[in-house]
Amino acid sequence: MSVIIAHSLRKTYGEKILLNDVSFSIESKQRIGLIGANGTGKTSLLNILYGGDSPEHGEVNHANKFTVQYVTQEPELDESKTVLDTVLDGPSTVMRTLRDYNKALVNYELQQGSDASEQALFKAQANMDAHDGWAADTKAKTVLSKLGIKQPSALVGTLSGGQRKRVALARALIEPADLLILDEPTNHLDAEAIAWMESFLLQYEGAIVVVTHDRYFLNRVTQTIFELDQGNLYQYDGNYELYLEEKANREQQAIKSEDRRQNILRRELAWLHRGAKARSTKQKARKDRIHDMKSQTGPKEEEQLSFSTASTRLGKKVIEAVHLSKQTPTGTWLFKDVDELITRGERIGIVGANGSGKTTFLNVLAKRIQPDAGEVIQGETVKIGYFTQGEMEIDDSQRMLEYIQEGASIITTKSGVQITAEQMLERFMFPRSMHRTLIYRLSGGERRRLYLLRVLMEEPNVLFFDEPTNNLDIPTLRILEEYLLDFPGSVVTVSHDRYFLDRVTERLLVFREDGNIDRFMGDYEDYVKQVAEHAKESKHTDKEKTKPVQPKQRKKLSYKDQQDWNTIESRIDSLEQKKAELEEDMSRSGSDALLLQDLQQQIHELDNQIEALMERWSELAELMDEQ
Repeated sequence: MSVIIAHSLRKTYGEKILLNDVSFSIESKQRIGLIGANGTGKTSLLNILYGGDSPEHGEVNHANKFTVQYVTQEPELDESKTVLDTVLDGPSTVMRTLRDYNKALVNYELQQGSDASEQALFKAQANMDAHDGWAADTKAKTVLSKLGIKQPSALVGTLSGGQRKRVALARALIEPADLLILDEPTNHLDAEAIAWMESFLLQYEGAIVVVTHDRYFLNRVTQTIFELDQGNLYQYDGNYELYLEEKANREQQAIKSEDRRQNILRRELAWLHRGAKARSTKQKARKDRIHDMKSQTGPKEEEQLSFSTASTRLGKKVIEAVHLSKQTPTGTWLFKDVDELITRGERIGIVGANGSGKTTFLNVLAKRIQPDAGEVIQGETVKIGYFTQGEMEIDDSQRMLEYIQEGASIITTKSGVQITAEQMLERFMFPRSMHRTLIYRLSGGERRRLYLLRVLMEEPNVLFFDEPTNNLDIPTLRILEEYLLDFPGSVVTVSHDRYFLDRVTERLLVFREDGNIDRFMGDYEDYVKQVAEHAKESKHTDKEKTKPVQPKQRKKLSYKDQQDWNTIESRIDSLEQKKAELEEDMSRSGSDALLLQDLQQQIHELDNQIEALMERWSELAELMDEQ
């Protein structure tokens, strides 16, 4: 069943055509990846699907009770609300039930168990039972935990941009919807959270449309690719890997068609040059046909950003960190007593949880901030190009060409060829007609691409990247990766993008929460495999050991803990009964593949809920033993 049907959508931005009579449908439970170069209209299409914008022509149709959740790149949230209130701020019955329950629980504790507050709490608990609120409560806690949201009582106004993005994601994932729209959902998430979200979305009940630069994420989550190119939308059945194969085939066929067109033109032109008279109707028609064919354009080749600039000579010792230490204002160690040597030509990836000090470490190496202890020694010939997460170097009132020329008007390639700033802008998919455009008129992705060009135009011999893949489109990332593979200098990058890390880096610095740094020789995929193997070995070893008994500090049982303890076993029994009924339905479903798939998905979700409740039961059982 179709969730949305879009017919003949047209949208422009100035003279640029973003959507040119685009038609498509989105089916129930379909998972779509929307890709295209920055500035091609991806965000415009998402806004139209959400209902936040209208096409200049065409229409979008959906059911009357259609629901949609949309997480933008920079979500706007009510800064006066707490994180928990924001996450539960949805219109569905189950969200209202959860809000009422949490409010009743807070009032009960504030009023110290008065009769009125107790009655209100009992009523809220009954509604939780009636509307499957306990499962939703478990789901909400799981989502908050997996996305690294640790302070649900904090005000949204006190959060960083990355934390706000995670709160908006949590709200969208918890609230049921017919269509979930995600614009760069992996930004500001660490690799562990991204892997969890992939698994979550594979079980999502509604349809999904996602824009992301993360090619591993795209490959695992999506089953259909929509590609926007020059106002047209091309649809490919399959994930990102299959899309690449199908696109290559389509472009090959287009090239063959163009070759045939050129051959016909050559033959027709040769005929004209032989001096044949063009007075007859047949001969005039032939000339008209030639004119029509010459006015046609061949397939547009994917624009290339590839270039290799000269860079200043770099010594063997590039940067040395000696006993570096840095703490947060509250005294938490970000890193302590770190010794690190970066040599010529190295490719180093920096990974770790959000807030673990990765960006701070990069800034210390670049001498942008001072360490609390230790020193950074840079080689005499080191020239650092730093591509930061922010865009503080960009003045919105400047024109694009002026901004690039501040870095360099002309650069010289390794072979000695000189390239002007205008030519470099064209190589970065900015046509001459855009060069005098004011920067504030660019999309977020176009600004990032322009900023990247500025950094590379300054011909550095050491490159620092802080989350370089955020807001860069996939074509730009491909060329950046190729550039870095040929770059003769050293590269140090902080990134959550597993694909980028695997392509570019040769060793990793892994930041731990205790301020220590682990070293790993190899790419990110190898590191993940090693961690999984060590965890498996550790689990096996723990089973063989007898754990020493250590005295525990007693924790007082809260009212909510007591209420959970009173109801949790019945909730587990209820879920297990539902699971048994579904398993019986499976045995009677015969060869109905769609029904089997739906039942398996429901059973999988019940298993997750049962597992979460069992963990909570174990936690409560320990608390009860301590009373």
